Amino acid sequence: MLRIEVAFSVREVAERLGVSAHAVLGWIRAGELRAVNVASSPRCRRPSWRISPAALADFEAARSCRPVTRRQPLKRGKQGDVIEFY
Repeated sequence: MLRIEVAFSVREVAERLGVSAHAVLGWIRAGELRAVNVASSPRCRRPSWRISPAALADFEAARSCRPVTRRQPLKRGKQGDVIEFY
C-alpha cells in the first residue's frame, strides 16, 4: 500500500512561522530543520526543499519556550552577634 505524506515547501513553512523564506533556508543549511531536496537532479543549481510535518513538529518543539527553573537564593550564614554596618 502506498502511503502519501504531505510535505511543506519553504514558503509555506515561512508563512506558518511568520518569518522570511531566507530564515527557513538558513535553518535548513544549519541542520536545525530537516528537509529533503526534491529537485529533478541532485546537481541542480536551485534546490527545491520539502519539510515533513514530523520534521516541522520536532523543530517547533526544540524551539519552544521552557519554563525557567528558579534557583534558591544563596543563604548567608549568621555570624553570631556581629552587626555589620555599611
